[in-house]
Amino acid sequence: MRRNTRRRPTGARRATFAAVALILGGGGLVAVNVYASAAEGGWGGDSNQGSSDAVAKSGTVTIDCPDVGQQLTSVPGAAKSQVDTELATLDKQITEAYAQLAATRQAQTNDANYVQSAILGPLKDKRSAVIDRIRTDYQRVGATAPGALDGMAACTGVAADQGQGNNGGQANGGTGGNNGQNNGQNNGQQQGSGQQQGNGGQTAGGPVASDFVDITTVQPNVQQSAQQQANASTGGFVTKCGVNANKNHNTDNVIVAPGVKNGAHHLHDYVGNQSNDAFATNDTFAAAQTSCENQQDKSSYYWPVLRVQDGTQDFDQNADGGGKEGNIGRILVAKQAEIKFVGSPTSKVVAMPRFLRIITGDAKAFTNGPKNANAHWSCTGFEDKVQLTDKYPICPQGSQVVRTFAFQSCWDGQNIDSANHRTHVAFADAGGNCANGFKAIPQLTMRLVYDVPQPSIENGQVKNAYAVDGFPEQLHKPITDHDDFINVMTDELMSQVVDCINTGRQCGGNAGDQSQGTAAPSPAPSSSGNAGGDSGNNGANQTTQPPAGTPGTATAGAPDTGSASAPDTGSASAPDTGSGSGPDKGAAGATGTGAAAGGSNGDQGGATPKVYAKPKDARSGASTAPRSNSAGDHAGRTAGPEQTSSTGGEISTPAARTEPPASAGGETPYAPPQTEPQAVTGGLAETGAHLWPAAAGAVLVIMGLLLLRRIGRRSM
Repeated sequence: MRRNTRRRPTGARRATFAAVALILGGGGLVAVNVYASAAEGGWGGDSNQGSSDAVAKSGTVTIDCPDVGQQLTSVPGAAKSQVDTELATLDKQITEAYAQLAATRQAQTNDANYVQSAILGPLKDKRSAVIDRIRTDYQRVGATAPGALDGMAACTGVAADQGQGNNGGQANGGTGGNNGQNNGQNNGQQQGSGQQQGNGGQTAGGPVASDFVDITTVQPNVQQSAQQQANASTGGFVTKCGVNANKNHNTDNVIVAPGVKNGAHHLHDYVGNQSNDAFATNDTFAAAQTSCENQQDKSSYYWPVLRVQDGTQDFDQNADGGGKEGNIGRILVAKQAEIKFVGSPTSKVVAMPRFLRIITGDAKAFTNGPKNANAHWSCTGFEDKVQLTDKYPICPQGSQVVRTFAFQSCWDGQNIDSANHRTHVAFADAGGNCANGFKAIPQLTMRLVYDVPQPSIENGQVKNAYAVDGFPEQLHKPITDHDDFINVMTDELMSQVVDCINTGRQCGGNAGDQSQGTAAPSPAPSSSGNAGGDSGNNGANQTTQPPAGTPGTATAGAPDTGSASAPDTGSASAPDTGSGSGPDKGAAGATGTGAAAGGSNGDQGGATPKVYAKPKDARSGASTAPRSNSAGDHAGRTAGPEQTSSTGGEISTPAARTEPPASAGGETPYAPPQTEPQAVTGGLAETGAHLWPAAAGAVLVIMGLLLLRRIGRRSM
């Protein structure tokens, strides 16, 4: 008797199933391999990785290396390109060493010296060679490298019971997390559990249960802002640039690693300037298109994406900076991205210089420590009470996850950047003053709101975890959240921003429609440590205060949500109108218009939907990968508003226009502005409506012919 057993389909059979699915879908469905795990082909899928017991025995969960870049407070201009490349090489070496660490758990269990002899020792030798080359780069231009580089080659292993986070304390510009009780001191203790794949779709690199806290259990910790003085600049300027509904992503960072593909080792959302990649120059930025409603704002606003680790995959599952480096799960599109510039509580502000670059927060804060951390996590309805630095909040039903950023608001008056990307800007002190001759500039504040599936913690394990993308060795800790900005406003627009702020007016972004009681405040920092970064930066032991004149907080009962039928869609100013085959398309019933009662200075507000940048569905066809960043693709490119890919004539840089000009051949290579939601086209809904009547007619014809044939036979 044959045993009737069900076998897992072979690759050929699965291919057949996929083909059938595509045929049935008529191009309107996306085939998904239901057998693939969240980390298949990526980190954590190796059978050698072992279990949490192996991690506990090995005692090492990640690698802590001195941050060489932060010690380079001054780099000669003639050596900068070479030094930037070497710093990127150091990051790549750490990434590779961490990959080896994560893949050799069994070997570590069998040999107590394995980590030191096979991973950390060789890593030190590689780093020593790079640091020597940096010294040589200085010498070639007649300069001397900082003595601080001595002794920075060696790295150490971070033990499973060693908490590297902020432990509930206050970071730079932050207000700490969950009042330092119970959770803060266990930041690293459960790393072992995060190393085992299959935990609700989590990656091997975290986060873990101790990285989350029920926000309703956290004591209020938001500090009062600095008292406004007579000369305060109390106005504000809102710029509306969308939520990256057109999926403009890449894993570069032109500020930290110019000219280096995958220099960030994690994926960024980009709004505003549509030509930001590793190879962009100031001329590129100036000639680019923008997703901002005000076309004079070509500034680049970008931040690491947020993902939910529920076993689902995204377009970069097998790509550098994505699944190959531990950044797995479905990318969450923000429901709102509120960008506002505010003033100083003690003085008027001066104009930012064009192409000023600012990074707030520290992507390596888990290993570097909280000195430059500036992460703020909260939930709608709790923002005026609780801001978390080293914890991800678990929000109650009806409340949404909020990430907020308050950038440095003091500028040295001379430089648009610095060697370590910190010393040219600084935070104001506890009284709101800029020290050491620094000038107050409009302070950029950002508020990102997400619909996040609620995580749950069971038996010390977190399910439906969400996490910010980051360097893999940082284990997706919330304290590593950061944000980047390049000012590419026209001088005319910057003058308007300064005038609005200094005269106490609220301008930009439909300011006349704003309700001062609905938008959440910027984080209320009260931090210790060198807020400006390294030595010589605007004094030590500075504290940061929230922007003056920020509106009140949204309540949990009225979170600033988009339409309930529109998960993962764009904002009112930039609805997600991806291709018909994409899962996040702006179809009827899934628009990004948002509720009229939403945040008035965000991207909802009930405004007429508009599209300023070409939507691209990162999950379909040849455009699934981020724009190519290879040197060959960029060597001969011009700084024009549109770029063509090396694989054909497809536009790879999203174009942004207010009116659709005709292109050669009569085609429009981007999505034109829309004022009404567009119906679904091209899928089963449409093809079925046209084909079923024809099919029915064909059946009737065949039946008629058969009937006539039978009648004819009988009559013979």
